[in-house]
Amino acid sequence: VGRMKPVIVVHGGAGRIFREREEGCRAGVVRAALRGYDVLKQGGSAVDAVEEAVRSMEDDPHFNAGCGSVLNEKGEVEMDAIIMDGKNLDSGAVSAVKCIANPIKLARLVMEKTKHMLLTDHGAHLFAQAMGIPEIPGEKLITERSRERWKKNLEPDSNPEEFQKDLGTVGAVAIDSEGNVACATSTGGLSNKLIGRVGDTACIGSGGYADNHSGATSTTGHGESIMKVVLARLILYHMEQGMSPEVAADTALDYMKTRVGGLGGVIVVNKAGEWAARFSTKQMSWATVKDDNLHYGIYAGEKHIKSVDEALASEREGF
Repeated sequence: VGRMKPVIVVHGGAGRIFREREEGCRAGVVRAALRGYDVLKQGGSAVDAVEEAVRSMEDDPHFNAGCGSVLNEKGEVEMDAIIMDGKNLDSGAVSAVKCIANPIKLARLVMEKTKHMLLTDHGAHLFAQAMGIPEIPGEKLITERSRERWKKNLEPDSNPEEFQKDLGTVGAVAIDSEGNVACATSTGGLSNKLIGRVGDTACIGSGGYADNHSGATSTTGHGESIMKVVLARLILYHMEQGMSPEVAADTALDYMKTRVGGLGGVIVVNKAGEWAARFSTKQMSWATVKDDNLHYGIYAGEKHIKSVDEALASEREGF
């Protein structure tokens, strides 16, 4: 069997994380990282691990993905997701999907069961039905908080931009024991966005990219800015030029900031299993597991380390 030590890195979105949500965000990314790592430890693939980690965050109302997604101008949830396999550059994505709990699961099916890479809106809906994915009422995905925020943004003197800072896209990257890498990203998008708006998340090379020859990355932040610089692919390009994950991430984020004034965050793993979690926003919730050690944080410079066993024990006690 392979010789790589498996690694998983997850993020719960870059932006501003309000005090009262900090604990929930920390607990959520830690839970997702532990779940993804568990898949890897049991010999699962990088693709399985990133899907599992992202699914865990889609089901967690603290994050802007799946349940807890922000609402569009009409007060509905429209979600985007992508997954990519670094072995053969296969990818699957969905955009503007409604009424399903786990868009990442649907993205994976697009990758594996169709010849296409991206299905949108009604077509994605028909495909979900054909695949037997249960439909859930749209209301089930809407939290009190998302509705409150939508209402606030409708007020004539509101500034949706102010709220955009608390974005909460979720993502994961991993390398498995075979040395295969993968990425996954999922989001509810921008609060009060136009109907049919698709951001960076569903776009290959922007919301994520994975290639065994260099590594994998998942992004979060201002979608339109990320798309302008094709952020995920840019980071891998820098790593192909010999930069470490950390330097590649900082260089690309810096370019996005100076060139188009966009802020964001990224998680990266390279083909050697070195990882980074970097952001130009105030905060980004992130967690990683490597060598049976869990690292996590939210603020710049913040890094907690626990053994996986210790983390799992406190997980059972409710963190």
